[in-house]
Order: sequence, then structure tokens, then C-alpha cells
Amino acid sequence: MSRAPDRSTAGRKRDHIRALGQDAGIERGGTGFDTIRLTHRALPELDLDKIDTRTTFLGKELSFPLIISSMTGGEDAAIARINRNLAQAAEATGVAMAVGSQRVMFDRPAARASFAIREFAPHVPLVANIGAVQLNAGLGAAECRAAIDVLEADGLYLHLNPLQEAVQPEGDRDFSGLIGAVAALAPQLPVPVLFKEVGAGLSGADIRAGLEAGIRHFDVAGRGGTSWSRIEYHRRAEEDDDLGLVFQDWGLTTVEALEEARAALGPDRAETTLIASGGIRNGIDMVKALVLGADLCGIAAPLLAEAQESCDCVIRKIQRIRREFQTAMFLLGCADCTALRGNAALVRQD
Repeated sequence: MSRAPDRSTAGRKRDHIRALGQDAGIERGGTGFDTIRLTHRALPELDLDKIDTRTTFLGKELSFPLIISSMTGGEDAAIARINRNLAQAAEATGVAMAVGSQRVMFDRPAARASFAIREFAPHVPLVANIGAVQLNAGLGAAECRAAIDVLEADGLYLHLNPLQEAVQPEGDRDFSGLIGAVAALAPQLPVPVLFKEVGAGLSGADIRAGLEAGIRHFDVAGRGGTSWSRIEYHRRAEEDDDLGLVFQDWGLTTVEALEEARAALGPDRAETTLIASGGIRNGIDMVKALVLGADLCGIAAPLLAEAQESCDCVIRKIQRIRREFQTAMFLLGCADCTALRGNAALVRQD
């Protein structure tokens, strides 16, 4: 390798952003959305400008069903600026936002400031983020509450990333007994816990295990977008270690994960929130995700370059995605998000 990876938690954040900017192959494609065909209505019988894209998430209204997915956090000024730009854009456009893993703030206290974003987004849902495997590495309810408090968060992502940890040179690989640890943790926290994969998809078995542990919010984060396995390949300790490439396309596609989640939730569906993420790149993908049963959608990578530039760039990107989403609703004859969700009649059957 031309550059040795930084083994510190903060260094990993820098390495991740650097890899995303240098390797276009990290964006994998193949979410499954291209196989979903929807029924165009030539007579939608709607006024495009009056279509209602609003929804709610964690008790707060969103302008349309979007959450800015977890990206980063750390002590670097550039990373803090990314989170600030994202938070300001979330507030301006009325969408939710989740931060990247907050483990770094326990290793490097100076990193806390990059997560203190509530002042920039006073009204929209914010979601804190801790790796679930850290419950086996010394983090507990106190640290989770600290992660929630610094954001004044409305929820806490416990992200599930066994593939990334397996490939990562300094990865934490003991995922044993985690579901019991989660079941014990969740009642101790002041906000809901959400399960989130990071690009390999939640299976039906994962959803059922989460339900048994008291989890009611799930972000499937399927295969087809950013490959964290390939990102970690760039941080390999040995030049001939190709594990990250071998597993770069491992997992359930976002469409497969949504289908499994819908089946697993069954009668519990009305009491749960299902988030689609993993390769969602435009408003049409979002509409397809809702038709497949999602309540809202997460997007990260398409906003990173804009977030490195300015808040206004992020706002413009989100506004374009919302226009795409609303236009697709119009062309399907759907006046609001309720008309989209789980509406199998909108899917063309070959």
C-alpha cells in the first residue's frame, strides 16, 4: 500500500473518507431496485403541487420520508464541518439525520464537539449511533446515554457491522450474546433503540431477534451502495490481504432485505418503523422502497461531497431528491405517502 492506515479510531474516520473519494468501485450498485417496475398513470387525477410528501418519524414531522444516514464524526475540523453542514441542511429541508459512530468520542474527548449538532437542527429528528459490538467491548448504558445526550437525540442507532469488523485490521469480532445485551440495555435508555446494518442487509432472522429484544425500529441497510468491506480493504495491514475485495458484494440487496423484513414483521408491522437504506440514490428509488413496505429511506454517500462543500450544496441536493420523489408519486397517482406504503398494486407483474 502507498499509505499505512491509521489504527486510531479517529484515524479510521479519515481513512474512510479518503477511500470514498479515491475509489469509485466502493459504490457497488445492484440494490435490486432496477428490477422493480411501477405502473405509470397517464391520468393521475392529481395536482402535482398539492401532493403531500410529509410523514412522521420518532414523533416529529418530516417534509418527506428521508433520513440523512450515518457518515462520520471526530475531532478533525473538516469532519466537524461535515456534520454541521448536514445538520443545518436537515433543518432547512425538514428531514431527519443520523450521525456516524460515536465510539470515537470516548477515545478522543475532543471529538464530542462534532456530534453536538442540536443547535444547528433544533426541530428535526436526530439519531445517535453506537456499534452494537461495543457492548461486548466495555461500553454500556452510561456511554449510550452520553452519546444520546451530546446530540439531544431522539433515538439511538445500534449499528450491526459484522462484515466490516471481520475485514477491518483492528476490528471487534466478538458478536456473541449481543441480543441479550441489547435486550438488557434498551429499557435503560431514554429514547428508542434502532437496529441498523451498514451495507450487508438485515435478514428476517435478525428482525425477529430484534423484536424479541424489544426493538421496534429497523434500518435494513442492504447491499448495493457503499461497500464498507471494500473501504476496509484500503486499510489492510498486509498488501496481499484481499479479504475486503472477496467480500465486497456480500449480503442481502436492499430489495431482498425489505422483502424479508416485511415478512418477518408480520402482525407487528403497525407498531414498527422500517427504514430502507443501502444504494438509494434518487427519489424513484425512495418511492420503490416505500412501495415495498419502507416507512422512510436513508441516503448517505450521495450527500458526502456536498457536505464537504457547504450546507447550501446539501440543501440543493436534498431538494432535487424531494422533487424526484414527489414527481414519481404524481406519476403513480398517489396523493400522499400512505397511498405508497406497501401498495403492491403499483408494481408491474411480468
